[in-house]
Amino acid sequence: MTDIRVLVVEDEPLLAEAHRTYTERVPGFVVVGVAHTGREAMAALRQRAEHPVDLVLLDFRLPDLHGLEVCRALRAAGSAVDVLAVTSARDLAVVRTAVSLGVTHYLLKPFTFAAFRDKLHRYAEYRRQVLADGEVAAQHEVDRMFATLRGPAAHTLPKGLDEQTLRAVLGSLGGDAGRSASEVAGLAGISRVTARRYLEYLVAAERVVRAPRYGTPGRPEVEYRPA
Repeated sequence: MTDIRVLVVEDEPLLAEAHRTYTERVPGFVVVGVAHTGREAMAALRQRAEHPVDLVLLDFRLPDLHGLEVCRALRAAGSAVDVLAVTSARDLAVVRTAVSLGVTHYLLKPFTFAAFRDKLHRYAEYRRQVLADGEVAAQHEVDRMFATLRGPAAHTLPKGLDEQTLRAVLGSLGGDAGRSASEVAGLAGISRVTARRYLEYLVAAERVVRAPRYGTPGRPEVEYRPA
């Protein structure tokens, strides 16, 4: 299958560049354009009619048009391009409308590269299945396609780990500055051993990266930061 062609729509230049970079770090995806307004996005899609865009990474809070208006315009024009909403909009009414307009995925800002990559991987697998030739043999094949797009309904942690402590550990990391297990333990109100266990789990899940911290006497200390 050829690369999935992506249009990034984001009004903040730094975020637009970050989304472009993130996308191009995922094998099988190529960014063919970046737009900073809704009208620029519509124009870019029209201009690329000969080599259509497959997926739009769409911020909803644009300076000229709301992202939902862009979606409505696309559907009214007969466009079947897939849309991944990349937005800070948390209003349930917005989410419901997005679903009704055929938004394929919804990713809330801020997010990690691991979360972004997971959305693209799921989309790529879904796209591979729906673009296959022939017809489905049974209901379970349709169910599998939709399950691929949605992902698991719930995330099961290993025995001995709980969601509340995991959120506290993640919340203690915040930003780009790395923190040691001891620092995370102090911020999260847990022991250093417990903090390290959660941090190593997050490293294995590719939600956190580990690196040596230099500049202190003796052996370098290990620090952790969001992926």
